[in-house]
Amino acid sequence: CALAAGEGRPVTLVSGAGRELSAALVRAPEIGCVSFVGGRDTGAHVAAAVADLGKRHVLEQEGLNCWGVWEYSDWPRLAGQIRRTFDYAKQRCTAYPRFVVQRSLFDRFLAAYLPAVGQVRFGHPLAVEEPGDPLPELDFGPLINDAKAKDLAGQVDEAVSRGGVPLYRGSAADGRFLPGQDTSAYLAPVTILGPPPSSPLHHAEPFGPVDTIVLVDTEAELLAAMNASNGALVASLSCDDEATARRLAAEVRAFKVGIGEPRSRGDRDELFGGLGASWHGAFVGGELLVRAVTEGAAGERLPGNFLTYTLQPG
Repeated sequence: CALAAGEGRPVTLVSGAGRELSAALVRAPEIGCVSFVGGRDTGAHVAAAVADLGKRHVLEQEGLNCWGVWEYSDWPRLAGQIRRTFDYAKQRCTAYPRFVVQRSLFDRFLAAYLPAVGQVRFGHPLAVEEPGDPLPELDFGPLINDAKAKDLAGQVDEAVSRGGVPLYRGSAADGRFLPGQDTSAYLAPVTILGPPPSSPLHHAEPFGPVDTIVLVDTEAELLAAMNASNGALVASLSCDDEATARRLAAEVRAFKVGIGEPRSRGDRDELFGGLGASWHGAFVGGELLVRAVTEGAAGERLPGNFLTYTLQPG
């Protein structure tokens, strides 16, 4: 904000809790466009407000990004991809916290998955035994705060108590930390098979290093499981037959679907958005970002996922 203000840009930084600020900011006549990243509950209130006011908006909300495994055999490749899904402790909107796996492949999937998750390293980036030692190679650090770590650990315990099967549970002792460091905001990787429908882990994004695995027997079950959250930002399918993968991908309610590889936000020129409840408002990226925050021709229909219409970029 200081750099923008130095260039004469009309930018102001307002700090405070979202519950206190969102209503005032969204409805303020001085605000011409609302950009929001957060949960669906708050996002739904913001979406209703901006629709009433006719304001331009970009509302990126949570969605359960799924990785489907169907009629697949390249397990060494998938093992390398699995470890990389733990980057940033899965605290980004394009993280993959759910694997939907063909039941007949589960033994081979597990043989690739468990060693990969066992190699995940976390802790403090400066935690070395001696001053001259090389810095540790870590996959992630702490969660956003200790309250999030405690809440997510509670969700894991509850899911297991209600029937979820703990396939992997790391320990804080496996982390790399400084002497006397407060580690309350850290959570080791956890994997649960078959999270119960009553658990938030069944249908919502955990936003932390917690994986869930769901087994399916048919293509219809695969698609239903991958669409469990009614829309997502990204998804991926690992399938030996590319034609089959693309046919299934067309039925996945995600804005981007990777075939045999993860999808992400992409660079600034690549379009980005979401389907279903994961996104409300204008799609962004490249030229679309400019169109999302500026006034165009009268009656202009922006590409996006709005309450009254959805328009894919041409």
